Amino acid sequence: MGSAIPGTQCPKKRFICIYPAYLNNKKTIAEGRRIPIDKAVENPTSTEIQDVCAAVGFNVLLEKNKMYPREWNRDVQYRGRVRIQLKQDDGNPCLPQFPTRKSVMLYAAETIPKLKTRTQKMGGSDQSLQQGEGGKKGKGKKKK
Repeated sequence: MGSAIPGTQCPKKRFICIYPAYLNNKKTIAEGRRIPIDKAVENPTSTEIQDVCAAVGFNVLLEKNKMYPREWNRDVQYRGRVRIQLKQDDGNPCLPQFPTRKSVMLYAAETIPKLKTRTQKMGGSDQSLQQGEGGKKGKGKKKK
């Protein structure tokens, strides 16, 4: 049957979905993590994933009200899904350095801790944990 509006379904085929749970080091594989725990990041948000992917040049769409089906916590922090155009209409990757879905997830997980929002200001109880991790790395490099 297809979609009611012509041309709406075709472009979506080239988009992949990334939920924050895929990159979260607080989750198990059964809970939805899709990358190795040592490469995962602590509680990423869909906005952070959108920021790092848009910065590298991807065509990105943020869907704030979507939820990962396995996510039991309904907080706003855990909401959101990022759609990323991985391939062009002819099937070639949009960006040659990211040929697969996993390469995009690994890049996002590696880049999110470097965001200014992670290294400078963090609100709530996560503040000491986040700044502690980021601060140790920075201080170590400056001393040497």
